[in-house]
Amino acid sequence: MSDGGETAGKPAKAKPHYFEHRERLRERFLRDEGAAMPDYELLELLLCLAKPRGDVKPLAKELIARFKSFAGVFAAEPAELLKVDGVGPTSLHTLKLARAIALRLTVAEAKKRDVISSHQALLDHCRARLAHSATEEFRVLFLDAKNGLIADEQLGRGTVNHAPVYPREVVKRALELGAVALILVHNHPSGDPSPSADDIAMTREVRAAAEALGLTLHDHLIIGRHGHASLRAMGKL
Repeated sequence: MSDGGETAGKPAKAKPHYFEHRERLRERFLRDEGAAMPDYELLELLLCLAKPRGDVKPLAKELIARFKSFAGVFAAEPAELLKVDGVGPTSLHTLKLARAIALRLTVAEAKKRDVISSHQALLDHCRARLAHSATEEFRVLFLDAKNGLIADEQLGRGTVNHAPVYPREVVKRALELGAVALILVHNHPSGDPSPSADDIAMTREVRAAAEALGLTLHDHLIIGRHGHASLRAMGKL
């Protein structure tokens, strides 16, 4: 009789060469939830879920090299990810699901505290959302009377250098949510966070529309890959 599902008289099949490597990675991850692991190994573990067979270490390293960073992989556009040999629909879904979970947790943490009590906490929150996006995205943080975060919503998404913004829609959404204050945030995929003339003009239009209804515009932050600009700090608000 067989004692493990193996056919009597036949030698057990050798495990694939990558099997033990994956097991070691999982064991190391469980020791400290990946704190000591390099980015490519965390990405490798994630890709193992999408690709249960095969060595995915080369793919993990290629993705980080191609998209410049660990965060860049998750922020990459789906069409760009699918251009990478080895990334199919399941891998794409896994990467985007991981990013969605991370962002959901970021918002949940932000809602537990005064989102603007710490400038660094605010920047960390905004950078997690936007710093590595390949297209321009306009978001609004809606705040209550104690500057607690009610919602962080995307109100515009566009090309690499333009996202449509409608001040009336921003104010309308604030009233729907019962917000009393706003922080505008958008990214510059070029990497340079310097505000354009259009950025400044749009900010002032939103401020005027908000003030007319008793709402406060705290700031407009522009996020670049390696820096940021605050229109309030620059005296442009």
